Amino acid sequence: MVNPFSSSPALLAWLLLSCSPTAFSVKIYLCGDSTMAKSPSSWMQGWGEELPPLVNTTVVNKAMGGRSARSFAAERRFKDVAELLRPGDITVLEFGHNDGGSLKTDNGRSACPGSGPEICHSTLNGKPVTVKTFPAYLIEAGRLFASKGAKVVFSSMTPNNIFEGGKTDPEYHPSRFADFANKSSIAVGHNSTFVDHGLYTAMAYIRLGADTVNGFFPRDHTHTNEEGAKVVAQAFIQAVWCSDDPILMPYIIPQDPDGPCFYP
Repeated sequence: MVNPFSSSPALLAWLLLSCSPTAFSVKIYLCGDSTMAKSPSSWMQGWGEELPPLVNTTVVNKAMGGRSARSFAAERRFKDVAELLRPGDITVLEFGHNDGGSLKTDNGRSACPGSGPEICHSTLNGKPVTVKTFPAYLIEAGRLFASKGAKVVFSSMTPNNIFEGGKTDPEYHPSRFADFANKSSIAVGHNSTFVDHGLYTAMAYIRLGADTVNGFFPRDHTHTNEEGAKVVAQAFIQAVWCSDDPILMPYIIPQDPDGPCFYP
């Protein structure tokens, strides 16, 4: 096991900034879907609602249920967040659950297949629309946020219940959207990073076991209850620590590591 709390540049930054009043002026804006969003239902909760106790600065959860990167952009939600940003603020983008599917029956959420600047032509509500790829929407949003002086964290999507179907020895297989998120961070470049939230959530589920994890999913295999959301939020913190993420590390409240770190 590698201890993520050993000395590192990001940890030293935390030691300097955590006692500084400027550390508490930065806001963390969350952009994502229902797995991150505040839920209107009592049986489910997004992990973004459980993040504030784990950081030493303000979290603004702008995630919205049922959204994809495409629909988030179409509804101007990325632009709305950009208008709130101040230099030094942080944005976290995590999508993928609603971004697949075929454009033959366009639901307004599916992205154009591909990993670059490809475009597709579709029809939505009887009107012709141009659809970009998943990475294109992420990169466009990331560059918009960066232009406002914000820092951008791309996060891999949370996994569905890995014990679904009675599995006793599950394995984690990241979706293509995790790789797209990683490559989007590279494309945005300066002040942009990638956090493998999906991996650390899956590893947390494996450590906890089927009985516990199945209890996190009362209605379906995607949405957790409040208890599960706390575990998923903790997994995000673990992913930040283990990646030595220079953007978020200064704002993470120190705690014992929740499992080992994994490196490619």
